[in-house]
Amino acid sequence: MLHSLGVHTLQLLTQLATCILLLPRFLLTALMLWLLDFLCIRKKVLPMGAAEEEEAPPGQEPPPDDPPVCVSDSNRMFTLESLKAVWHGQKLDFFKSAHVGSSAPNPEVIQLDGQKRLRILDYARGKRPLILNFGSCT
Repeated sequence: MLHSLGVHTLQLLTQLATCILLLPRFLLTALMLWLLDFLCIRKKVLPMGAAEEEEAPPGQEPPPDDPPVCVSDSNRMFTLESLKAVWHGQKLDFFKSAHVGSSAPNPEVIQLDGQKRLRILDYARGKRPLILNFGSCT
């Protein structure tokens, strides 16, 4: 019973530490999404006010590098769903086993006959690079 309590406490502390580490990155990303929405709304609203003050010649179109922005509830970036996706993605990135500059992960693989289990790096020979080719024949 005491061992189980210790394991649960350790898991809780690990999750709490992860949240504390990821929170600044998450809040920065949420701020960027909010700013993107704000800029899109501003870009849509401000030209309308300027267009009312100045009469534009008929047939004048916006420059090709600045397409019209349509802001609606369906294309907002700062939504609960997008924030959930950002949080989940940052958690996955934090817990991944491969990191830039560190050694490659060495997971276990099973040969096609199903009899032998080896690690990927067991197939490496000397200083030759090991190439994994994932593909399909369809």
